[in-house]
Amino acid sequence: MQNPRILLITGGSRGIGAATVRRAAAAGYTVLFSYVRAGAAAETLCQEIAAAGGSAYAVQADMTVEAEILRLFETIDTRYGPLCALVNNAGIAERQIRVDEMDAARLTRVFATNVIGPFLCAREAVKRMSTRHGGNGGAIVNVSSAAARLGSPGEYVDYAASKGALDTFTTGLAKEVATEGIRVNAVRPGLIYTEIHASYGDPGRVDRVRVSVPMQRGGTAEEVAEAIIWLLGEQASYCVGNFIDVSGGR
Repeated sequence: MQNPRILLITGGSRGIGAATVRRAAAAGYTVLFSYVRAGAAAETLCQEIAAAGGSAYAVQADMTVEAEILRLFETIDTRYGPLCALVNNAGIAERQIRVDEMDAARLTRVFATNVIGPFLCAREAVKRMSTRHGGNGGAIVNVSSAAARLGSPGEYVDYAASKGALDTFTTGLAKEVATEGIRVNAVRPGLIYTEIHASYGDPGRVDRVRVSVPMQRGGTAEEVAEAIIWLLGEQASYCVGNFIDVSGGR
């Protein structure tokens, strides 16, 4: 019997994360995903996937706490088997303000989740997947943002800067582990219809600014998930350090 393909998706209980969990399970992965507070949503998602014949399991873990990240990876090791792929999806933005209104506490929260968390998760994944460490190789996809290119002036310059850091991390790690059987790439979603906009105080943002998108519409979480799953798979076997912009041309 073939060993299951174990995939970890951080922040998988809603939005792009949940869409990727669904798409990955349909593609035959055994999916582990983390969540922080949305336990009910995570359980509902697991039940939905089980009913469809897939395998998905939720683990509560805060991606800003190193000890919880270690516990998450140890849980995968002991309960599920060798990890073959990681999607660094967990991320946050806060309410729209200018840089001259930001304080250090806000910056710490944003960069801890959007930069330090992916670094630590990638570190643990590399330890398990790299041929240098006795692993069988694998793939990592970082979920960045078109904001890394656009800067988000007057809204979320801190968020955009954190995603710019994630892009640089993607490039550097991709080159660092390319000879160790690990492919590292990223997707950069644009204006996507997800709950995150409401969570930072602007539920109608996509419809408000979609005129800036050449396609004149917002995207869906499912469209982003398709790009993520493609980068994880063998169809993208020669893609290393690449970025797919899922942004409607913006």
